[in-house]
Amino acid sequence: MTIRQLTEGTINRIAAGEVVERPASVIKELVENAIDAQATRIDIVTASGGKTMLRVTDNGTGMNAEDLALAVERHCTSKLDESDLFDIQSLGFRGEALPSIGSVAELSIKTRQLGSDTGWAITIDGGSKSAVTPTALNTGTQIEVRNLFFTTPARLKFLKSDRAETAAITDVVKRLALAHPEIRFSLTGPDRTMLDFGAASGDEALLSRITQVMGKEFRDNAIAIDAVREDVRLTGFAALPTFNRSNTLQQFFFVNGRPVRDRQLLGALRAAYSDFQSKHRHPVAVLFVDIDSHQVDVNVHPTKADVRFRDAALVRGLIIGAIRQAMAATGHRSATTGGSEALALLQRRPFAPDRPSDWQQSPFRPEFHDASFAPNPAQGSGFSAPSQASYDAPMTNSSFAAMQGPSTDTRPMQDTQFDQQAAYLPLGAARAQIHENYIIAQTEDGLVIVDQHAAHERLVYERLKVALAKNDVATQMLLIPDIIDLPEEDVDRLEARAHELSELGLHLERFGPGAICVRETPALLGETDVRGLVQDIADDLAELDESTRLVERLHYVAATMACHGSVRSGRRLRAEEMNALLRDMEATPNSGQCNHGRPTYVELKLADIEKLFGRR
Repeated sequence: MTIRQLTEGTINRIAAGEVVERPASVIKELVENAIDAQATRIDIVTASGGKTMLRVTDNGTGMNAEDLALAVERHCTSKLDESDLFDIQSLGFRGEALPSIGSVAELSIKTRQLGSDTGWAITIDGGSKSAVTPTALNTGTQIEVRNLFFTTPARLKFLKSDRAETAAITDVVKRLALAHPEIRFSLTGPDRTMLDFGAASGDEALLSRITQVMGKEFRDNAIAIDAVREDVRLTGFAALPTFNRSNTLQQFFFVNGRPVRDRQLLGALRAAYSDFQSKHRHPVAVLFVDIDSHQVDVNVHPTKADVRFRDAALVRGLIIGAIRQAMAATGHRSATTGGSEALALLQRRPFAPDRPSDWQQSPFRPEFHDASFAPNPAQGSGFSAPSQASYDAPMTNSSFAAMQGPSTDTRPMQDTQFDQQAAYLPLGAARAQIHENYIIAQTEDGLVIVDQHAAHERLVYERLKVALAKNDVATQMLLIPDIIDLPEEDVDRLEARAHELSELGLHLERFGPGAICVRETPALLGETDVRGLVQDIADDLAELDESTRLVERLHYVAATMACHGSVRSGRRLRAEEMNALLRDMEATPNSGQCNHGRPTYVELKLADIEKLFGRR
């Protein structure tokens, strides 16, 4: 086989396949160049999802004629110090973006250097370059890309729909906008609604940009993160566990100002929320890692989406520790969206029966003693107009009772039992228990609905974690050891982890083939279903990898224990028990959500309740 030199055009198309995956890749490269050029405004226009046209205009420093001619050659850059290839202080540095784009599209560049009287232009059509010519332009650069991948039709066929490509471009612009709140970004085109992120400044600049990109709900439910460990700094905002999503699209990581989608960082974020969320929900966060450029390699992938840390364990530990510490500082706080969702469900709906006979035959139909209120058969399902006498007639207790529907099982308390002072505490004073599962508490300016099982589950779990950290988990010995029959593989897993389970207060041992003997259980659990507890722990251990760290494994199992040891749904509570639960929630970190990421309580403000009844 004869070895031959590839042509320049083929080399550029191969490079384009690495750098330019889709229209969003082009936008990323061009906008990063504009940011590196110190632009304060970047305008982006697209058509047909970027397939037919992309245009990026900035007011940066621009280029002169000589720089423009070199910019479209491979491996030409002003951003890299050849004496230190790891000292990368800019977003772009490889010098491949423009020639790669020009080899697979129609590329035109107009630029005018700051302080220059003349602008310059050049075009590249499928790799063929024109001469640099003078042009009229304001200070900055305008780059237009048309007919992307027209030289590689096979690549064009693999692009997604216009809507999907438009969404990918939007995501790229949002990530870059989050990283640079001092720059104004606009994104327009006939295939999209306009996005305009105004420039922000001052101490609230980042939070202002986050609100523009992610909405006010995230801002209201976000916790500020600011931590340093061995010259690595983590800043940004992470949402409360109860404010979550079904995918990872709302997770934004930046390393030295560079947007990345790195698995190490995403895994660390997932681990930080492992105590608070189920495996099917995902946290929402905007986090910035600032680290010495020599401690991170940003050149491990042509698109620079992945990075490699010299000390990955340090960065992972910083992310997990900082987020968990911030969560603990929030106390019992829960997401504000719970109240608004509850109010939406409570909105009054008009009653409109389909047929008169349905309404008249209903067992809950009220008994009318005044003819003026009785349904008029001649008018179908409507009512006759009441007479003035009916308005003047007083409503008796018996008539009010007759108009009520079936009652729910509530447990109202006497006024003597209601603690007026407790109403001024964050979670208020218990007023009632309904359906033996939900506690109704009155606060100073509204009411709180608490899920007693979910709340107590979190309290038990936090106590187990504290006891585990102190190596002081109290146990209770069973009067008669419980023998539990299990599949042989489950018995093997439990026996292999018997020492670790004993640290949580669960003492067990093998009892012949296919059986486990439980002798002691954690005292915090009280009376519990030992058989169900051991079966659930065996299932948990089956899902955990053998290499899972000891502490993470114990916390995972502790969460299962807490579920079994908490107040069960359907248990009636006395007033003092309900109030004690509320006070414990106020004093316990992370009590705003249960171990599965669900909220433990919902708060409704009095002003919102009054709106439901038209009082406001």
